[in-house]
Amino acid sequence: MSVTTNETTGGRVRSQDSALLWLIATTMAPYWRLLSGALALLVGTAILSVVPPYLLRRAIDGPVAAGNPEGLWLLAALYAGVVLLQLVLQFGQVYLLQISGQRALADLRRRLFSHMLGQDPSFYGRHGVGELIQRLTGDIDALNALLSSSVVTILTESVTLIAVVVVMFSLNWRLALLALAVLPVLALVTRFFRRRIRRSSDAERSMIGRVGAYLNEQLNGMLLVQLFRRQPVSAEEFDKLNAGYREALMRQRKASALFLSVLELITAFALASLLYWGGRGVLAGWATLGTLVAFVQLTERAFQPVLRLSEQYNNVQVALASAERVARMLETQPDIREPAEPVPAPSVVRGEVVFDGVHFAYKPDEPVLRGIDLRIEPGQNVAVVGPTGAGKSSLAALLARFYDPQRGAVLLDGEDIRNFSLSELRKAVCVVPQDPICIAGTIAGNIRLYDSTVSDADVRRAAELANAASFIEEMPDGYETEVRPGGANLSVGQRQLLSLARAIALSPNGVLVLDEATSSIDTATEALIQDALERLLHGHTSIVIAHRLTTIRNADRILVMERGRIVEDGSHSDLLLQDGHYARLYRHRGHASGGAVGNAVRG
Repeated sequence: MSVTTNETTGGRVRSQDSALLWLIATTMAPYWRLLSGALALLVGTAILSVVPPYLLRRAIDGPVAAGNPEGLWLLAALYAGVVLLQLVLQFGQVYLLQISGQRALADLRRRLFSHMLGQDPSFYGRHGVGELIQRLTGDIDALNALLSSSVVTILTESVTLIAVVVVMFSLNWRLALLALAVLPVLALVTRFFRRRIRRSSDAERSMIGRVGAYLNEQLNGMLLVQLFRRQPVSAEEFDKLNAGYREALMRQRKASALFLSVLELITAFALASLLYWGGRGVLAGWATLGTLVAFVQLTERAFQPVLRLSEQYNNVQVALASAERVARMLETQPDIREPAEPVPAPSVVRGEVVFDGVHFAYKPDEPVLRGIDLRIEPGQNVAVVGPTGAGKSSLAALLARFYDPQRGAVLLDGEDIRNFSLSELRKAVCVVPQDPICIAGTIAGNIRLYDSTVSDADVRRAAELANAASFIEEMPDGYETEVRPGGANLSVGQRQLLSLARAIALSPNGVLVLDEATSSIDTATEALIQDALERLLHGHTSIVIAHRLTTIRNADRILVMERGRIVEDGSHSDLLLQDGHYARLYRHRGHASGGAVGNAVRG
């Protein structure tokens, strides 16, 4: 992710800081009681941290200077008690912060995933799977490191630093000014390295995202890589990405290491200066030996928080960039919105579908559908054929309202589908996609798809209607057979049969849309689907986006699409008599067992 200098030094920094503050405020607010307790313990810990140097000063200037060893017992006991109490308070403070932080992050991860679930397909077209996984894992982990480690350190050390400075000036203002004289230099050094560490952190997180997206693409497409012998090319491309990530990481580490080294040098210089001038102050009489020894401890304690805060600076920069990305994603609004006052869906879907002057484009100036006027009567079985890019699948996408048309309207039973809630609409319109999707779980779970209202009897009935029962009952555990992620232990045909059974179980009375559902299956499975469809589609409105001739011959109507328009509309016999696009298609493939409609139409 490239960032211009102006963005980095100006608006971008403010944007990241605001994003982080907004995320922390909104995610931590429910746990304010735990946070209040942690802050109270934090103040107590900071106050106790300055007591040991004070006791050491009392011991040196009192009993030690007077040669009275008996006076040391009480001071030693107080010293040990203060240290022990400080450890107890510090444990309680960290424990409470961890509890509140982890609960808040779990809420944020749930909130982000729920937000992703509410997005439309255009969102997933803009954001790759690798990027979305990175938002849910890597970016949340960066915020986790911030809340579980950095915030604890920052709060503790900041309060400790304030307490140390106050005690210093109360003991001896000359020594305090001497010890803290390097703070302006420290501020300038921090400002100098701040921008460099932030830029390197941005580059490193960007490279992580690119590496994750590439690995996701390659591993998902491993069959393609191996079939076309692209292993050496893929390895070379990964080596380049890996080298880029290594270089970005090294730039970040070098900047952080140099920053810490400079801070150590400044600290050493401050202590050396304090010992020299403070020693002269003891000899001159404006400071005591005990005060000087206490100031050496206090100075170390003053710069220790600065060093620890600096060590956390890299984590903070990573978290800032992550917070900005998470906040930006949470602000993303879906293009497809729920209606403010949805119209109740009809209890019984008649199935009348109307496309009224529909114009649609995925990208501006690249129309996919050009003025579609179409009426499908209740119970009609309509097939749609045409070349790739003709707009066939776009009809299904608009009917299920994955997208909205730029002009015109899509109506179901006389009502604009934009007036229905999305859940009600997609129960009334069920799309069986070309690429059947299966999830890890049982076969029965894949059919009911987390819908507890679908009984075991409904699952079996749907499987029987889809002609999937025969292969399911042959499986080792029948309907309880475990399906591997992605349906890896099922054939494409079996996955398609399960997909059809799912549609029947979840939308038994709705409009059924098959988006080239038989394009990638064998003829035996196609015959099973055809037999199931002949029974299912009787009396049901259906739209079959066809790939093979065998799936469309018996349709009530056949629509031929080309370049976003319907160029022919009629039954199989009517279209043959017209001797147009469909007739040429039929002559080309009419006596074959099936074939690619898209290629035939173009031929």
